[in-house]
Amino acid sequence: MTLHKHMAHNFSPLYFLAALGNGGMTITFFIYLMFLTPHPDTPIPTFDSVQAVLTSGNFAAAAGVLLAMAGMIVFAARHFWTLAWNLREYATFRSTSAYSSLLQSNGEIRLMALPLTLAMSVNVLFVMGAVFVPGLWSVVEYLFPFSLLAFFSIGIVALRLLGSFMSRVLTSGTFDCARNNSLSQMIAVLALSMVSVGFAASAAMSHTLLTVTVGMLGSIFFLSAAILLGLVSLVLGFRSMLEHGIDQEASMSLWVLIPILTLMGITWIRLSHGLHHHFATEASPASFLVLTSAFLSLQLLFGALGYSVMRRVNYFQDFVRGERKSPGSYALICPGVALFVFGMFFIHAGLLKNGVITSFSAAHLLLLAPLVYVQALTIRVMLKLDRKLLRREPDVQAPGADLAGTA
Repeated sequence: MTLHKHMAHNFSPLYFLAALGNGGMTITFFIYLMFLTPHPDTPIPTFDSVQAVLTSGNFAAAAGVLLAMAGMIVFAARHFWTLAWNLREYATFRSTSAYSSLLQSNGEIRLMALPLTLAMSVNVLFVMGAVFVPGLWSVVEYLFPFSLLAFFSIGIVALRLLGSFMSRVLTSGTFDCARNNSLSQMIAVLALSMVSVGFAASAAMSHTLLTVTVGMLGSIFFLSAAILLGLVSLVLGFRSMLEHGIDQEASMSLWVLIPILTLMGITWIRLSHGLHHHFATEASPASFLVLTSAFLSLQLLFGALGYSVMRRVNYFQDFVRGERKSPGSYALICPGVALFVFGMFFIHAGLLKNGVITSFSAAHLLLLAPLVYVQALTIRVMLKLDRKLLRREPDVQAPGADLAGTA
């Protein structure tokens, strides 16, 4: 697929969500390996644990692993491809009047899509390295500081963008509350949550106390900021929606709480692991059942609410199946990815760990089925949006143009 070039003022930072969605889809295929393959010696699947399954003689298991690995390769390649395109177009966009106008509007918060996507890129690199690079896990303790540095740098970018926006609207009073009739401002919360969960990875998996402590402190800082900003944005957004009705084009933002809750939930699980291994606190399986159940309940609640609202305002008919185009439509991918990922945590960290179901039983497979359906549906929507929003139509040449040019 050939992508648009030189979009200039037609570009929107929300196009970064296309790269974000592909990165998230890479993680979904990794999650299959995470929960459905054995890796007793490491907290996540690695090249060695995957190779053990491939050489085990179990054809079904090997086929499943190969399919998951193929999915990771395809969507990781798409992630970095669309990320490179976004960065190139964004560089051009910054020199346009449209960018200057964006900086004076509510839409300035869309710039948070940049650190959000970059944080996803670090996660993609991490899981791809773990699965595909032989022996990488043996030197992982040397890699964790670089991961922390990457998330620290991305976090600084996020805070600078957010600080610029907040200082402007708080000092000038130019925030348009009437046009804040959606949850679009929550993209900043999503970005902060993504940085937080990245820090928490080192806190959960490192054996070095200093690395764990730095990861934990960084994660708690960005998680606290995300919670505070999320509460403010949620109240302001619903206040405006109740008064003015929801903005049709931004109605998909009602689903943004689904990925936010996924990231916050995984952050808490990772922090609990770090506290258990290094600070002698008990993390019982029952507590994970309560946590995952509560977060999944909220996700399903907002999922149902968002679907009802979007159907009522004809969002799917206009922006997915219809002719109207909006780069914000890529925000539909994040909830599908997040619901799949957290659903897997609920099944395995919540139900399986507590003995409610057994591995690969009929109940286990039955619970996995709707998550596989959500993943497949999300991929289908993403590919449809790619064709609609990113694909550059071939130049149509007028009949006889070649002859005229050679006359």
